[in-house]
This record gives sequence, C-alpha cells and structure tokens, in this order.
Amino acid sequence: MSIVKLNNQAVKNATSFGSISSLGSMTFIKKLTASSSATLSFVDGSDGVVLDDTYKEYLFTFNNMNPTSDGIEFQFQANASGGSGYNETITSTFFSAYHNESGSDSTLSYFTGNDQAQGTSFQDIHAQNSADNDHGTCGTLHLFNPSSTTFVKHFIATLSGTSSGNYERNDFTAGYFNTTNAIDEIQFKFASGDIDAGDICLYGIA
Repeated sequence: MSIVKLNNQAVKNATSFGSISSLGSMTFIKKLTASSSATLSFVDGSDGVVLDDTYKEYLFTFNNMNPTSDGIEFQFQANASGGSGYNETITSTFFSAYHNESGSDSTLSYFTGNDQAQGTSFQDIHAQNSADNDHGTCGTLHLFNPSSTTFVKHFIATLSGTSSGNYERNDFTAGYFNTTNAIDEIQFKFASGDIDAGDICLYGIA
C-alpha cells in the first residue's frame, strides 16, 4: 500500500511518494495492568521487557490511570544501567490547559511547581488526578534513544484526564535525563497512594 500525494487537488495527477512500510512500524512489547499497585515498572530484560538499543524510540501509552488518593500527580522516573532508586537527574518543562464542567474556570498556563531544574524527584506528567471511580487519565510518553551513551535522554509526554473538582486537564511535559549512561528502567506511580486501576503499554518504534 502506498501513500498518495495529490497535486493541485486532482486525483488524476496523484503521485506516490513511498509505502507505509517504509515509514517505520510500532511493535508491542509489554502491557502492565494496575490493581491497587504502588508502582508499575518496566525493566529491560525482565518479564519480556525490551528497553535497549533494539529501538531508538519507545512509546508508553496510558489507559484510564486511576489513583486511590484524590488530587495527586501521576509521575515517572528512571534508572540508568546499573543504577537504583529511580533518581536520575531531570530538567523539564510543564504546562497545562484545563476547563471545568460548569464552564466557570479555564486556563492555559506554565506551572513551575511541576517542572525540575536538575532535580532527581519523580517527574509529574499529569497533575491533580481525580480518584472518582469513573475518572481516569490517558495519554502517551515518548522516550528517545534511551540506550545512547553519547547523548542525554529526551522525553515528551501528553496526558488528558479528569482532575479533582471535575476539570478536564490536558498536561504537556518535556525534558531530558541528564545522563549519557543508558536508561534501562522506567517506573510510574502516583505521588501518594496506589494506582487503583489502569494499564500501561510499551511499544518500540522502528
């Protein structure tokens, strides 16, 4: 199957400029499902997880992550190869758009309390998550070339969820792990309490 480019909006002048298969592929690696789980961790070489130089980009998808505590942050951190403690050095940015159900409050703002400047804490990727049973947070996190021993490790996250007080909140996070060691372990958690429900899938991008 080829992707078709239309010249002058005329089908008769359509030209092919490459097949879908030549644009790369997304390979499913591992799914973790939470059930009152303190953390969910992806560790290279453990239980079928691949997080090495097999792929230069990895994609995590989040499906209805629901906390046991109300109004708290969904976060992640990493370990470099041979490391422990999930405390790699991060520099990051964080901004958000939100709107409440009544239509009385909305904003698009940068939030300095959710970013880091050479910090080693878990990085917020969605703030003020609601613990209501019918609420959840969904989205994606891209991690680029984590096995590189030359470059720092960049990430981009976009998550949408229901925040405490019945807000729709779309949070945007980007940053880098300031290490030239390979990153081979990623952990997700809420800032307090457990992950009551939800699943995270890991894909490799070829």
